[in-house]
Amino acid sequence: MKYTKLGNSDLQVSRICMGCMGFGDAKNGQHSWTLDEEHSREIIKKGLDLGVNFYDTAIGYQSGTSEQYVGRALKDFAKRDEVVVATKFLPRTEEEIAQGITGQQHIERMINTSLSNLGMDYVDLYIYHMWDYQTPLYDIMDGLNRIVKAGKARYIGISNCFAWQLAKANALAEKEGFAKFVSIQGHYNLIFREEEREMAKLCEEDNIAMTPYSALAGGRLSRHPGETSKRLEEDSYARLKYDATSAQDAVIIDRVAELADKRGVSMTEVSLAWLLTKVTAPVVGATKLHHIEGAAKAVDLVLAEEEINWLEEPYVPHRLVGVMAQNTKSAAKESHVWSTGNQEIETE
Repeated sequence: MKYTKLGNSDLQVSRICMGCMGFGDAKNGQHSWTLDEEHSREIIKKGLDLGVNFYDTAIGYQSGTSEQYVGRALKDFAKRDEVVVATKFLPRTEEEIAQGITGQQHIERMINTSLSNLGMDYVDLYIYHMWDYQTPLYDIMDGLNRIVKAGKARYIGISNCFAWQLAKANALAEKEGFAKFVSIQGHYNLIFREEEREMAKLCEEDNIAMTPYSALAGGRLSRHPGETSKRLEEDSYARLKYDATSAQDAVIIDRVAELADKRGVSMTEVSLAWLLTKVTAPVVGATKLHHIEGAAKAVDLVLAEEEINWLEEPYVPHRLVGVMAQNTKSAAKESHVWSTGNQEIETE
């Protein structure tokens, strides 16, 4: 495994981040395909054995049970100061807004619940999961700064935002002397490259780490065409993101399969090796041991410039999908994939 600094932080992270959205009680959340605790622990332990020290979860993943599984596994298999743990908080609920709960109070409640779920005193990276148009940005940045000062989070990151939102937030933080975002977790892979328009340029300019999710497009970039999996069959959210462009994406997926065969490696290795030329550490979900094994191998695969160009050549612009498609003021109150979990999570 190889390691690098996470943006402007002092965190030394593995080039692969294990995405833990696939861990949690399948009967208590958004997804039916998640792993139970026993199998989640096996994969987390395998990741640690392979040198993965960076783990990403969220309070919204299976109503907090992902955090619980991850926290217990890391406590049993690793030393706390040898792993980098990231989790995320959700926007204020309509009930909290009606009750007059401020952004600062909401963040305090969210971090306390996550720390309880994880069984930890602090997280290394606390991530603003999606832009909250109903809460003043000052309240968000002030609330995050307070938990950093209190030692409950070492650094802060952001997810599902536009480059202008990240730039605006960090400008406000700089003006007020608040903690700034050191990372962005956006939607980025070989068949969805819209982050290259502005976000990638901002991150390069300001040394902000890119840790993209959906690195393998929900499995589409990790297996040969025709193969399937429980997630591919049951993940309706991923289908929502990718089915509409499946024809144009198939051209690139076929090239990944062809190059993998030519190089004698897996499609996972090719897809992630390409992404690793662009970002700090992709967030890679794993629901089988060979998933994380393939991800770890990708770190050592070097693609030639002509191979990179050949993989990129067929790409055409895509419309925004998923959470980013709802990143508008008018859509702020609409239901999204995490809304159920948002209502079910109990806060202290």
